[in-house]
Amino acid sequence: MKNALIFGLTGQDGTYLAKFLLDKGYNVSGTFRRTSHKCFERLEEISIFDKVTTIKADLADYGSIQSAIKKSMPDEIYNLAAQSFVGASFQQPILTSDITGLGVLRILEAVKENTPDAKFYQASSSEMYGNYIGIKNEESPFIPRSPYGVAKVFAHNISNHYREAYNIFACCGILFNHESPLRGLEFVTRKISWTLAEIKLGKQKKLKLGNIYAKRDWGFAGDYVEAMWMMLQQKNPDDYVIATGESHSVEEFLTLATDYAGLGDWHDFVEIDQSVMRPTDIEDLVGDASKAKEKIGWKSKTSFKELVKKMVEHDIEYHKSHSLSF
Repeated sequence: MKNALIFGLTGQDGTYLAKFLLDKGYNVSGTFRRTSHKCFERLEEISIFDKVTTIKADLADYGSIQSAIKKSMPDEIYNLAAQSFVGASFQQPILTSDITGLGVLRILEAVKENTPDAKFYQASSSEMYGNYIGIKNEESPFIPRSPYGVAKVFAHNISNHYREAYNIFACCGILFNHESPLRGLEFVTRKISWTLAEIKLGKQKKLKLGNIYAKRDWGFAGDYVEAMWMMLQQKNPDDYVIATGESHSVEEFLTLATDYAGLGDWHDFVEIDQSVMRPTDIEDLVGDASKAKEKIGWKSKTSFKELVKKMVEHDIEYHKSHSLSF
């Protein structure tokens, strides 16, 4: 039975990956940061909290990273931890650089010193490409447009360096936007599905959004965690773009979600809020996952419409069954 360690267990991807690995028969350990509030809601929602081993760790603290690795003795390590909200990286660039960038270096150094034979997965991001024109693949240049994107480029490059310099089995998954009913409320897709559910049930009257014309390649997070695992099952480590190959605007997501919620014309309740506009933004992100399809046999299974429907229906049902929102 293999041991897996997930940095960032309690996030959307960590939760779906833990479930996937448990179903594969792994012993799963995962890290969480010490906070003053409950942070295991996602694990509890899909009924796996009592099936995983939780370990306190912080990517800013090398000692806690070493401790997590020594406690779990992993065959596979997945780093999904980060300050992952692009918008917040403009307000907290130093924190983002430390956690999202240098945090990966701390993990890799701990792997080199403690479990050099463990296979390592790094969650790279489509935000690294910035406004590079056209469909992006593994050979496209990185031109990041946010502190988050810059930090992810460092993390990606340092992972490649440890692969080449120290023979660490390190793979980077360049994941394009992936959403789900477990997405954080600060992300625009979940903000839309969550607030529409509140409007439908009379808990809210307005939905405030920023740039609704930005286009992204949106897939389902549950599909994407399988790609992470598949990368680490290969004979040789490599980097792969994981994407659907389609881009859709925030406005398209909003229109579909409003339709699934049965709320009519979104113009009646949506306000454009200039305060949430980013200093620099990316107009369009779409990825080419041909290499992943050819080399590891992965492809996206969930369509854009299915994803939107899944999120809206989940949040409407949630609000119906809970008198208070969190």
